[in-house]
Parts: sequence; C-alpha cells; structure tokens
Amino acid sequence: MTDTDTERNESSAGGGDTPAAALERIVDPVVAVAGGTVTCVNAAAADAFDTHTDVSDRPAASVLDTVWEQLEAEIEETAIGTVRTVSLEDDRFDARIHRGDDGATITFDHDDTSHVRDRAIKDRAIDEAPIGVTLSDPSREDNPLIYVNDAYERLTGYTSEEVVGQNCRFLQGEDSDPEAIREMREAIDEQRPVTVELKNYRKDGEEFWNEVTIAPVRDDDGEVTNYVGFQNDVTARKQAQFELERHKEKLQEERAELERVLERVEGLVQDVTAAVAGATSRTDLEDAVCDRIAAERAYEGVWIGERSPATSSIEARTSAGTTPEPIEIDDGHPASVALERGGVAVDRVDGTTVAAIPLAYSGVEYGVLTVRTTEGHDVDERDEVILSALTRAVASGINARETSRMLATDAVVAVELELVDRNVAPVALSAAADCELEYRRSVHRTDDETASLYTATDASMDELEAAAAELEGVELRPIVERDEECLVELTTDESLVEWLSERGAVVRSITAEDGRTRLTLEVPRSANVRDVVEAVEERYPETDVRSFQQRERADETRQEFAANLEDELTDRQLAALQRAYLGGYFEWPRPTTGEELAQSMGVSRPTFHEHLRTAEAKLCRAFFGE
Repeated sequence: MTDTDTERNESSAGGGDTPAAALERIVDPVVAVAGGTVTCVNAAAADAFDTHTDVSDRPAASVLDTVWEQLEAEIEETAIGTVRTVSLEDDRFDARIHRGDDGATITFDHDDTSHVRDRAIKDRAIDEAPIGVTLSDPSREDNPLIYVNDAYERLTGYTSEEVVGQNCRFLQGEDSDPEAIREMREAIDEQRPVTVELKNYRKDGEEFWNEVTIAPVRDDDGEVTNYVGFQNDVTARKQAQFELERHKEKLQEERAELERVLERVEGLVQDVTAAVAGATSRTDLEDAVCDRIAAERAYEGVWIGERSPATSSIEARTSAGTTPEPIEIDDGHPASVALERGGVAVDRVDGTTVAAIPLAYSGVEYGVLTVRTTEGHDVDERDEVILSALTRAVASGINARETSRMLATDAVVAVELELVDRNVAPVALSAAADCELEYRRSVHRTDDETASLYTATDASMDELEAAAAELEGVELRPIVERDEECLVELTTDESLVEWLSERGAVVRSITAEDGRTRLTLEVPRSANVRDVVEAVEERYPETDVRSFQQRERADETRQEFAANLEDELTDRQLAALQRAYLGGYFEWPRPTTGEELAQSMGVSRPTFHEHLRTAEAKLCRAFFGE
C-alpha cells in the first residue's frame, strides 16, 4: 500500500482491529485500560459488569473482577499495534485485546455459540487463505499494516512481527512499475478498489510478480476504517505471458526475414530465368547467370566449370567475382564432390564456405555451379534449395542451346550402336513377333506424348497386336496393313527417340530384327559424345558400340528439309501426311482408305482430308515456292 495524506484521530488507545472486526462491526462491551487502571467504559460494559460509566482511574481489577487477572497477562503478551483474541474463563464473554502505545482497548463478545463459531470460521478462513491477506489502518501515520496472514508470510518470507507497523511499499524495488504504484496511490486517495500487477521482492531479494488487490473497508456510516489487501503470486503466469510475447516477436521477426528472403529469391529466380531465356548461346547464358548470382550480398564469387578429360581436372568456363584455378577431380573440393555424388556439396575452403551443385539435365552432365559465400554467411538448407532450383533452370537452358546447336551444326559424329535390352520397344516386339521393324518418324501428340511410327515386315497385324499385348509398357496402334508390310504406331512409357534428343543426339535410323536393334545417332563434334554413349550403356546394359564416324553434313540434308517442313505443319497435318504416305494412300490401287486413316487418328473423315490437303499444299510450296 502507499502513503495517504488522510489522517484520522484514533477513537481508542489500541487503534486497530482484527480482520473479522474490521469487516463486521459489532456493538459489544468495551473497556479501555492503561497501567492497570480503567480509563473508559461504554454503556454496554457498564451493564455487563454492573457499574456506572464514569469509572475513570479505578483499578481494573475492581471493575472487571475475576477476568482481569487473565486479561492483564494477555495484554502484556500482545504486541503494540496488534490484536489478540482471548477465550475467558467467564462463560459469558470472550475478549479481543487492542494494544496501543498508551494502553489497550478490550472488546467483550457475548458468548453466543453460533456467533462465536461464525467469527472463528471467518478468522480461520482469513488466516489460512491460500493468498496473502493484509489489513492496514489509514487512521495512523503512513497507513501501516496491522495484520498479515500466514500465506503472506510464506509469499514474502517476512514474519508478521517484521511487517506489522510498516507500509506495504517495502516489498517494492527498482524494477517495480511506477505506473502501477501511481495507480494504487490514486485508488487509496479516492477510496476505491484497485487491482494491479507489479514486481515485488521477497525478504531474500528474489523477484516475484504480485497481483495486488486493495479495497476500502467501511463502517455502518460509510467511513473507511481499514484497507484490506490481497496478494497473489502470478510469477508463472507472467513468465508464460512474457514467453508468449517473445515467441510472437520472434515469429514476427522470422516472418519479416522470410518475406525479405522471398523477395530476394523471387528477384534472383526471375533474373536467372530471364538470363536463361534471353541468352543466344551457352556462353552468354553462363556469363549472365554468374554475373546475376554474384550480385547477391550473400555471395562474393560464382563460377561454372566442367570436367576436362585431357587434364583430369575441373576447369572454369566462366566466372564472376573470382578467378578459380583448375581443380583436380579427386582432391575433395566441393565442386569435385558434387560431380561425383550428383548432388549439393558444401565445405569450408580457405576459411570461406563454398557450395557446389551439378549442372545436369535428364542425366546429361553440363558441368558444375560453384559459389563462394561472403564472410559470416553459411549455406543453410534454404540456400541449397534455392541454388538447386537455379541450377536445374540453367542446365535446362544449356540443354536447349546445345540441342539447337547440334541441329544447326555441320560437323557431327555418327555413332552406330547395337541394343539387345528388352526394355527397348522395337527390341522386344521384333523378338516377340519374329519380325523386322524399321523406324520412320516420331509424332508428338497434343497430350504431350511422343509416339513412333515403324514399318513391320514378316508379320501380320494380328500377330503384331498379339505380341504387343504381352509386352509391359508397350502400346501398339495399327495404322495400315499391306501385302508386304504393316505400318504401326508404338507408344512406350518413355520414348527412346525423345530420351536421346534430350541428351543432344539425333536419331537417324532404328532397325530391329530377332531381338537386336541397330541404332544410328548423330552428335555434334563439340558435344561430349562419350557422355551420350555412356548414358545409353548405363540405361541399356549390353549395349555394343559398332562405329564412330566424323562427317560433314550436306548443305541441306533430307532430314533438314523435313525438319523445316515440320515447322510449317501442325501436329495434325503432319500426322495426316505421314499416315497417308506410309499407308500407301498415294498409290494405286490404294491399300487403305481415308476412312481407315481417319480412324487411326481418332478424327472424322472430312477432318482427316482437310488436314491432308493443307499439308499437301505446304509440301508443294516447300518444293516449288521461292
């Protein structure tokens, strides 16, 4: 409790009450004594002890008779400023002794059994309450405490003798909230209840959070006679509250950091994607990517390198912010480890964190991207995810540039392979149907599926369909059956032609017979031909390399003419033209009808003829136009 400027004259020598008396004022016999002499009695006491009210200076023993001897001893045992309840040998009364500086006031309670029991229960309830209970006397200077219960003693570590007579502010300290203290002071000045939470200090100096409630106690006339206080230790709750607030602040900081990271990542990904899409060559692409990543504050150097078979090392193709020396393939550097493992590798190199990620697309290796971080920045899981996503985009872009260069280059290596793996559809079908298959072309359907057209000899369409039905992962669609051969469409889970194209190789021919397939590829001389061949050997065991042959392409090969024409044709127009030609539609007599070809495409006959006529017109323009 705090100071109050309100002062009141004490109405008795004692100046204080028990908790029950403060809460419930009862008119009982009252006798004031000082030094063994009666100084005052009220009318109720005069009636009770059969004396007149003017008994000043009379010995207490002559007024109180036999009970004085017991009361005198109890008064001596009562501390000044406190209250003591006494069970008298006189059956009529119990007594409460109010000890003051100059004497004592004795209040006699009639021995009404129910009243005594109720008061005893109230006193015991207050004494044994689980929270601290205090009473103060605002009529005395500085509003001191006149009562504390056991829970208060346990809460604060102070005994009743140590705190009675003091204002309760002694529990406050340097970290007690001034605003809460001011709020209590104002409530006492305005004689109204108040509840605050503030930091207090136990006797041993330990801090605790105290929920303090202070309320005025009024008499029958509405005058404030005391203040009752309740103290509750809410330290655990406050700590949980502070922890929750810290957690919220941490989440807010993490959310803000995440938003900054996402903004940075979004910008980085967009810029790298733009570099990949806008570069006209592999070199331009790699230069732009290194420059953009090196512009990030987290990285001080970026480079892209590739294996050099001649030196057995990894050599830089391009770099930004650093000039790396060649790295031995087996020296444990993150770049070499990343290529060996096929995944992200992070390590400390010369006191700086270095991360390396392979550049690979569809199993084809295009090198390794290596970043050196700035001082104090480590590569965490989030960085690894970002860099891995970037390298996938870069590798895809390099693959597209290399494939375009391969199609445009005149210097190629022709590779002839022999495959016996039954996972290759023509190998499996030629063995199952005892026939010969010759690859014609591949068709990209509108559902993004690739199908390959083959002509088959030495087997009927029924035999081919029956054999394909027994093969897992192979779907055969009949196109047309002629006297000497059948035209069929093969669809597999993954097209061999498309898989090789993604690795920079162009399929020139596929011939299958007796469970063996001859495959002829063209790979640019500038590409890593060995990587392509090794990829085929790894995917299809027992692959046999028949020949390597370097050659120059003619000014415009038949394949290039066809490729240029394909650029002019839609997928449907190309499919109609291919099926018409390979199905013998242009021969006479026709071995197949337009209706049959339309059914093989899943369209109506008029639609088929519309696609075919449009394709024929474009073909004529390719031959006869300028």
